[in-house]
Amino acid sequence: MVNQRVIRRLLRWRKWAKRDWAIAASAAGFAVIIFSLSLIFGSWTKRSSGHHPPDPLWVHLSLSENAKSRGAACLDGSLPGYHFQKGFGSGSNNWVVHIEGGGWCDSIEACSSRKRTPLGSSRYMEDEVKFTGIFSQELLENPDFFNWNKVKIRYCDGASLAGHHESEFKNRTQLFFRGQLIWEALMNDLLSIGLSSARQALLSGCSAGGLATLIHCDNFREILPNNATVKCLADAGFFLNEKDIAGHHTIESFYQDVVSLQGVAKSLDKDCVARMKPSKIKNIFVPIASDPHGNWFKCKLNIRNCDRSQIEVLEGYRNSLLKTLSEFQQNKEGGLFINSCYIHCQTWMAETWHSPSSPRVDNKTIAEAVGDWYFNRNISKHIDCPYPCNPTCYNMDFTGHR
Repeated sequence: MVNQRVIRRLLRWRKWAKRDWAIAASAAGFAVIIFSLSLIFGSWTKRSSGHHPPDPLWVHLSLSENAKSRGAACLDGSLPGYHFQKGFGSGSNNWVVHIEGGGWCDSIEACSSRKRTPLGSSRYMEDEVKFTGIFSQELLENPDFFNWNKVKIRYCDGASLAGHHESEFKNRTQLFFRGQLIWEALMNDLLSIGLSSARQALLSGCSAGGLATLIHCDNFREILPNNATVKCLADAGFFLNEKDIAGHHTIESFYQDVVSLQGVAKSLDKDCVARMKPSKIKNIFVPIASDPHGNWFKCKLNIRNCDRSQIEVLEGYRNSLLKTLSEFQQNKEGGLFINSCYIHCQTWMAETWHSPSSPRVDNKTIAEAVGDWYFNRNISKHIDCPYPCNPTCYNMDFTGHR
C-alpha cells in the first residue's frame, strides 16, 4: 500500500540509471510477509501437461540452450530456464521480458536450502506456468501488450541475477553463484529467437526480479537495436533504506551478506557503488526479530487487522517514501504509480493489472498507466491517497497461509 507501498513506474531517474526505466516499490512492512510466504504460493512439484487440455494461457518451460557452454547455472548446478510465448500480428517484433521474483539467500545454509526449490533449481520448476496480467494475450486484459512476444525468466540464483562465480571459490561451497552468467546466457537465447530484431521492448520484474530489472536495464538497452524503443519497469522492486519498527537496520546487514556471499557488487552500477555501499539496496520494515512479541503478526497477515497506531507508523513510512521520490516526481520523462493496496507485485495478475475490479488511481489501472508512460501518451505519475481511502484496492488476506 502506500504504507506498504507498491510503487510503480519510476522511469529514467538519471541518478540511478542511464536508460529509460520504471520502478515499482513495495513498502517494507508488507514485503517481509511476501518474502516469507513466497515459497508457499509457488508450486514445488512438476506440472504435467496431461493434467489439463491444451490452453494458450499455459506456457512451457525452456531450458537455456547455451547456458552449459557459458557456465551459467542455478544454485544447484542445473540449467536456468524461461517460458516463451510468441507474439503475433503487429506485436511480432515487440517484446515483454519479465524476471520472476522470490527473495534472496544471504548465507551458505540459506542458499543450500533454496537449491532444493524452484527458486534454486530448474529440477523443481513447473513444466508450465499460466500467463496472465502483463503476459496475457487477451486484448481486454492487456490492451497495449497483448500480442507482443512474452518471456518469463525463472529466478534461480538467489541474488537477483547478479552473482559471480569467483565467490564460489572464496566461500568454498558446492553452490553455484552464477546469476550474471544466467542473465547473459538467457539474453543470448532470446536474441537468437528474435529479440535481436525488436522494435519495442519492455524489461520488467517483480520484487527480487524488479531489483534484477534495475541492475540489468542498461545492458538490456545496449544489446538491442539502437532504433528500438526500450524501457524498464520494476514492480515492487524499490524499498527505502529505513530503519525497521525497532529502529534497527536489519535488512542493510542482510543485504551486505548477500552482496558479500555472491559477489554482487561487480554487477552493480559503478557510479552508484561509488556513492554508497553495495548492500544498501532494499529494506524490510517488520522483520520477525524486531517484533519479538508478535504485536504486528495479525497486521502483517491482513491490513484490516492493523490498529490505529500501526496505521500511523505505516503512514510515516509512506511520508518518507514520498519525500524520497519528490525529486523524481519533477522528472518529465519519468513515471510512477503508487497505490495504497496491501499486495506485493501487481503486474502479472489479471486482478491487479487490468480488469473491471483492478485497483485504480486517478481512474487509471496499472496497465493504463504503464501504457501511457511507455508510449508517451500522457504524463504518468499517479500517487494514491493514504490507506484505507481507495475503495478499488485489491488487498490480500494471508491469514489462511500461516
